[in-house]
Amino acid sequence: MVRKPVVSTISNGGYLQGNVNGRLPSLGSKEPPEQEKVVLKKKITLLRGISIIIGTIIGAGIFISPKGVLQNTGSVGMSLIIWTVCGVLSLFGALSYAELGTSIKKSGGHYTYILEVFGPLPAFVRVWVELLIIRPAATAVISLAFGRYILEPFFIQCEIPELAIKLITAVGITVVMVLNSMSVSWSARIQIFLTFCKLTAIVIIIVPGVMQLIKGQTQHFKDAFSGRDANIMGLPLAFYYGMYAYAGWFYLNFLTEEVENPEKTIPLAICISMAIVTIGYVLTNVAYFTTISAEELLLSNAVAVTFSERLLGNFSLAVPIFVALSCFGSMNGGVFAVSRLFYVASREGHLPEILSMIHVRKHTPLPAVIVLHPLTMIMLFSGDLYSLLNFLSFARWLFIGLAVAGLIYLRYKRPDMHRPFKVPLFIPALFSFTCLFMVALSLYSDPFSTGIGFVITLTGVPAYYLFIIWDKKPRWFRRMSE
Repeated sequence: MVRKPVVSTISNGGYLQGNVNGRLPSLGSKEPPEQEKVVLKKKITLLRGISIIIGTIIGAGIFISPKGVLQNTGSVGMSLIIWTVCGVLSLFGALSYAELGTSIKKSGGHYTYILEVFGPLPAFVRVWVELLIIRPAATAVISLAFGRYILEPFFIQCEIPELAIKLITAVGITVVMVLNSMSVSWSARIQIFLTFCKLTAIVIIIVPGVMQLIKGQTQHFKDAFSGRDANIMGLPLAFYYGMYAYAGWFYLNFLTEEVENPEKTIPLAICISMAIVTIGYVLTNVAYFTTISAEELLLSNAVAVTFSERLLGNFSLAVPIFVALSCFGSMNGGVFAVSRLFYVASREGHLPEILSMIHVRKHTPLPAVIVLHPLTMIMLFSGDLYSLLNFLSFARWLFIGLAVAGLIYLRYKRPDMHRPFKVPLFIPALFSFTCLFMVALSLYSDPFSTGIGFVITLTGVPAYYLFIIWDKKPRWFRRMSE
């Protein structure tokens, strides 16, 4: 990772330090000169910040399966309301994170805010579940969608072999990891390009949908609230589907230390991104219903493909390519952001210290990126990823709800804290209540899956005491850890 004769040491927050010119630092100095310290550079501009948020939010969900919301709401009208409400709630969460990110100017997102407010144990549990299960499984799931849709144009007349999907998926994952290991700038530039591809795909769906409305194709909106009645147990699942589709607004906070002028850039990037995504999602769903009935949408496994085949003719072959590029953008944005979470957790002593090293020339958190590769590959070629994500979706919203609740706590505990961006208190209160209410209701409506996720999350507690607190470890245990 480092060219010889560079000497690398971990000190002062876990930077990979060394003399880039090959000269050894003097033996008497405890710390190399400031200009020799290797740190993550501030390379995230406003445009790159917007591309990270939009590019990570818009994945495969809006193109493939909005039927999860429709299934659990029972009507076209109610599903559109849920999409809108989830967008507004996500904006509330994002605005709360904008205040947290401009007040606590450290990278790491949820982990950092929970550590600051609630202490090391819940913060460790959060990063433990993220590293071992959530991020590898989430990356594998979105990567499988990438593999399936990149191969779709080559297997029009037959079923795509599962092995081919997994092999092309493995290649895609490896490319993303290499890209994020080699250059921050190139990762960000490619993310900007992929974000424009995603928005182009959404425009390709919205414009024909608007034309259909102009032609009077509104039959599927008549009696929009009639149909199968949604029960109270279905609504939290509908919210889960909707909030999952919007998930990603928090990733810029993982990179706070790399954002140029974060006090202005973070709030502005969040507001612009959430406005674009919410309007795009609602209009995309409206466009679907101009051509596809509720019953047909529930039967479709890829709504965007079904829609394009009916309205776009031969051009519909381009839609799977756009979906694949959209998935690739989510993969890239997710790895780019979450590797910083692992880097910060390592810097705080909650993960092996090698994960807080930075490449001396490329200025990327190389080990924090690479550690995801074998874990994601194991997930890719193992069992049912989708049920695993269902087990742990509650953990994500539990900790996000706690982080936003921490904002309210900080308002009273540290009223004099410098807050360049401040939101009305009802915004974090409503958002954190919604998150915790969804989590509580899911425990009641789906006790098996949520219970398994709860047990997996709790394994972080003994792990914390074993790896972090227990300081009288046997020599063999310490040697194995090292």
